Amino acid sequence: MAEKYIMIHDILSEHKDRMLNLKKYYPFFVLCDTTFSQYKEGKYSNLDMGYITMATLRFLINENNFHESEITYEQYETFLLEVLHREFSLAENENEEKELCSYIFDKIKNDGKAFTFPYFDPEEKKKKTSRVKLVDSRIVDGVVLYHVTTDGIEFYLDTKEIKEESNISVQQLLLEKMIRSENFAGGIEVVKRINNEVGKLSLKKKEVLDLLGYDVFAGAKASEEYMETVSRWFEEESKLFEKNRALIDKAYAKANSESGAAVLGEIHKLDTELKKTIIRHGELIRETIELQNIADEMIGRAKLRKLRPVFQFRDALQKTMKYDRADALGMLVTPLFMPKLTKTFAVESVDRMLESKADQSDYGEKIEKKQVDADYIYEDEVEEERIAENFGRLFEELLEQLWKHGKTTLPELMAIYEIKFGKEIYRNGDVYSFLVHLAQKNRYELKSMQDKQDTFLEGIVMKKLSVEKKDKYGNMVFEIFFEVGNILNFGEKKDEAFSITDMRFETV
Repeated sequence: MAEKYIMIHDILSEHKDRMLNLKKYYPFFVLCDTTFSQYKEGKYSNLDMGYITMATLRFLINENNFHESEITYEQYETFLLEVLHREFSLAENENEEKELCSYIFDKIKNDGKAFTFPYFDPEEKKKKTSRVKLVDSRIVDGVVLYHVTTDGIEFYLDTKEIKEESNISVQQLLLEKMIRSENFAGGIEVVKRINNEVGKLSLKKKEVLDLLGYDVFAGAKASEEYMETVSRWFEEESKLFEKNRALIDKAYAKANSESGAAVLGEIHKLDTELKKTIIRHGELIRETIELQNIADEMIGRAKLRKLRPVFQFRDALQKTMKYDRADALGMLVTPLFMPKLTKTFAVESVDRMLESKADQSDYGEKIEKKQVDADYIYEDEVEEERIAENFGRLFEELLEQLWKHGKTTLPELMAIYEIKFGKEIYRNGDVYSFLVHLAQKNRYELKSMQDKQDTFLEGIVMKKLSVEKKDKYGNMVFEIFFEVGNILNFGEKKDEAFSITDMRFETV
């Protein structure tokens, strides 16, 4: 019964951690389900989204981590077109290829939203949702820059078999990413994982010593492999530690002038944990040198013993079988049953007992589980709700004008928006984002939109339109005509004006 209760406890207590560990793989399989058979009537069904996703992550890691620069969409488009031309022999006109690249990148970054991974928490007996992004972005001087997230790096590195000595290097790369993104709390957890990896190497050293105790020559081989492993990663780690220490110093300087006490506290904790790690690495190097000395001594003794005259029981048994002398076995067994009359205890053994040091076992670190508030609303969820609300109201106003007049122009529509929402509408970025999304199609049929939404905008507005509005505008069909030669400027001041191509909206 006790074993059964232990098993049930393990299932309950470990499930959440296992699900959170699996979440970094979830976006990849969602993307692999993205089939190109429904895009452009299956014209690009030979493309493989799994390969494209992996190539994208490798490109971002190379640019972000090795070249230490974020990328623009134009840089990514150039890279993706090279992949599509080289691997899939893509040969379309320029506009078709650009549209395909935009479609693929929107899928990989999930239209800027996090992938949501639902799972059941048996301890709290309720469904929970974990969120993960592979690619994130930020705006610098009006330019959108993209970078791979820590989850994206961890997923990419986990998909290839990594040797034991490389585990610490992987964690070091994650730590560097955490510090650069100012996620110091996450960096503390990464450093603790590095300490665990160092602890594993210390335990492996004890295993090598045990092996030397009963099989010197197998232990000697294991000792050589262990020494090679430690020396290889130590050469890599010293450079990474120096780099991360410099990043922490920069974070200190920046936090002193810009951040509050909470951020400074996290940086201090991270700095303390990293110092502990450096001390542990020094202890491991010292232990490795001791292991080398012990191994050399034990191998020397073993070689000396091989030179002494010894009795080979195997040879004696074979001779007995050869001459068919079963009675000769008595000569082998008899000494084993005789009492040992003289008891001896070497004085050297007493000296070794007095001089030997007790093993300093590593004590495990207690990791406190942080309780996550299930009702906590993330910042991007607030942003998503605001965008959805604004897009819904803007689209509804467009439908109202078309229902009344049958047609309208962009200047007329912006004037209506100004009357409805005030002059602040010209400084609201959601308006221009709405127009960009609206321009993805030149024809909208409300009836078919209720059954299937082809774009991000359609999905939002169909959720926001009430049942009464859907009944009112349900049969409306309208087209968009672009006046390419006519560029409109909106805004109160010339230096803050926004430029956009004129559009005409007409019902069919």
